[in-house]
Parts: sequence; C-alpha cells; structure tokens
Amino acid sequence: MTVKAVVFDLDGTIAAFNVDYRAVRAEVRSLLISCGLPASLAPVNESIFEMLKRAEIFLKNSGKNERTFRTVRENALTIAEKFELEAAKSTSLMPGVVETLKTLRKTGLKIGLCTINSEKSVDYILKRFKIADYFDALTPRNRVKYVKPNTEHLKASLEALDANPRETMVVGDGGIDMRCASELGAIAVGLPTGLSEPKDLIDAGANYIVTALTDLPALVASMNKE
Repeated sequence: MTVKAVVFDLDGTIAAFNVDYRAVRAEVRSLLISCGLPASLAPVNESIFEMLKRAEIFLKNSGKNERTFRTVRENALTIAEKFELEAAKSTSLMPGVVETLKTLRKTGLKIGLCTINSEKSVDYILKRFKIADYFDALTPRNRVKYVKPNTEHLKASLEALDANPRETMVVGDGGIDMRCASELGAIAVGLPTGLSEPKDLIDAGANYIVTALTDLPALVASMNKE
C-alpha cells in the first residue's frame, strides 16, 4: 500500500477552534423552530447538520419546495459562520502542524483539507498562520450539500486531489473522520487530541493512531517503504 495523498480535518487536527457550539446549536435551533420545525425534531444536543437533515425532510413532507429549504439552510450556516469567524480570531495551530506539513510537502504528497467549517473561516485561519500554500485542495462545507460523515464530502476532497482513496490517508480527531474514510476504503488515521479517545477512534474505523501530528511523516515513510 502506497500513500500518495493526505487529507486533514481542520478543527482539532490542524487548529484548536474554540467555537461555542452550544450557542450555535441553540441559535440554529431557534431559527428552525421559527420556520415551523417542531422542537422535538431539533434536540439541543444534536449537531446543526443533523438538525438540517430533519428540517429538510420535514419541509418536504409539508409541501415546501427546495428553494425554501435552501434559504433556511443558508441562514442556519450563516449563524454558524458568525461564531466560527469569531473563534478563528483567537484560535491556535495544533502542535507540530507547520513542521509536519513541510515534511509531507517535501515528499511530494498531495495534501488536502476536508472540514465542516465554512470557507471564510478556513481561509482566515490558513492565511493568518501562512499555511495555505501547503494545501493542494480545500473542501469546506460550502462545496458540498452533505458534510462528513456523509461520504460525499470526502469524495469531493479526493476528486479535487485526483487521489485514489486506497492511496490516501485521512487524518482527523473525531469518529466522523474515521467512519467516512473507512467507508471509502481510505487509510484512517486517528489523532486523539481530546474529542475522542484512541479506543473511540479505533471503534469508528481508525487503521492507525498517532499521538502527535509529527508522527505522521514517519508513518507514511514506513508504509511506503513496506
């Protein structure tokens, strides 16, 4: 098995976001309820993307057209983006990011970023830390209809990189990254930075666990040598 590409998650993998997700969920939930969605279909502990899935089904069953849902979705994601941009101003890079990206770039690997964050917040972070040039392709949530763990999201990243999933490492700190990679047959690499424990990542489909990003180039080298 040869590794020719690496696709990173952003939040918790490349950068330490401090988004107030509870506030995001509460504000989006209020928006959806104001649009007619029953409160029972928008649990407060559910991600806004799960809420939007339920809202789409509800609006369709209520006879609303696709344009209505698109408007609701855009308004919900605008709310999320507001919080993300605010958090981006105070975020920091995870340890070893620049060193790891430099090393991977020297090996000639294609490097992508697949994130549920908005394009504006991603661009802000990459420019702020001067790491945009390390990435050959960016796939924020704006580029797809359904985000990970829906495989549409990672597929879009792979297509942008012109990469074979079986030759691609997907690096992330959450189960959704591992599940998405596993379903497509990519190499799932878990980074337990706090969101998930190693066991959680393995249970979600991780093929490898690295305790630091700086361990990644050695893993790639080892696999390519074999």
